[in-house]
Amino acid sequence: MTDLSHKLKPSFRAAVATGEFLITAEIAPPKGGDPAHMVKMAQLLEGRVHAVNITDGSRAVLRMCPLAASVILLQSGIEPVCQVACRDRNRIGLQADLMGAHALGIHNILALTGDPVKAGDHPDAKGVFDLESVRLLQLIDKLNHGVDANEKPLTDGALDIFAGAAVDPQLKSWSGLQSRFEKKLAAGAQFFQSQLITDFDRLEKFMNQIAAGVYKPILAGIFLLKSAKNAKFINRKVPGVQIPDEIIDRLAAAADPLQEGMKIAAEQVLLARQLCQGVHLMAVRREDLIPQILDLAGIPPLSNAEE
Repeated sequence: MTDLSHKLKPSFRAAVATGEFLITAEIAPPKGGDPAHMVKMAQLLEGRVHAVNITDGSRAVLRMCPLAASVILLQSGIEPVCQVACRDRNRIGLQADLMGAHALGIHNILALTGDPVKAGDHPDAKGVFDLESVRLLQLIDKLNHGVDANEKPLTDGALDIFAGAAVDPQLKSWSGLQSRFEKKLAAGAQFFQSQLITDFDRLEKFMNQIAAGVYKPILAGIFLLKSAKNAKFINRKVPGVQIPDEIIDRLAAAADPLQEGMKIAAEQVLLARQLCQGVHLMAVRREDLIPQILDLAGIPPLSNAEE
């Protein structure tokens, strides 16, 4: 077995266990065979984030497979959270990928249903959706206990996957939000990363009424808005997200919209810090700005970054 995890410095799972304020950041794999830009962006985050999320065909747009991209990051000493979506693989393929991930030292997995095919750049492709996120979490739990989806023993050893799930505190259906959250907890989710948060009153309500007493970290999704145009685009294209008019107006009035977007993101990091156990930062194509956002929020480098 070629486990590359010995190259790591901090451990995301260890930070969860010790109750640290968690910081993760999202990076898309390359569209093509050259991972240099992805690696460069991830390296700029060293010492500032506990792990780097690698997306799995986000918005159903073609990218390098997240398992390969995660291995490349691991080889560079960067701890990944590998997203695994159910859209493109049946349960045989999902289990095979999870076994391969474990063998290669990829232990942090974010279990997702996946965005619909028609939302992406290959709308005529066929979606699989043999499973969805809750059943994928249940499958991971089985593999961790040494059996496959059919309860047959894994003759070459159980897995050790640290599984997480997505949560959307801004979901319109409060009962639906509670039901899905509780099902993911019961299925074995060890951490949660939220969708983009704009309504922090709603996040507070979620933390106080649904997540109260749940000792699994919840990381609030913080998105870098680069301009008013960018915010309006997200309102049109991202289901369930509504950037408030006051933020759009603030970006439109700014002499430097990108700098203003960074200030807004930093303010949101501070709001999230008062409510939950971490943040998940999304700065599409400007991941290099994440350290500056953390600086603006007064979040110091990780305590073990120099070790």
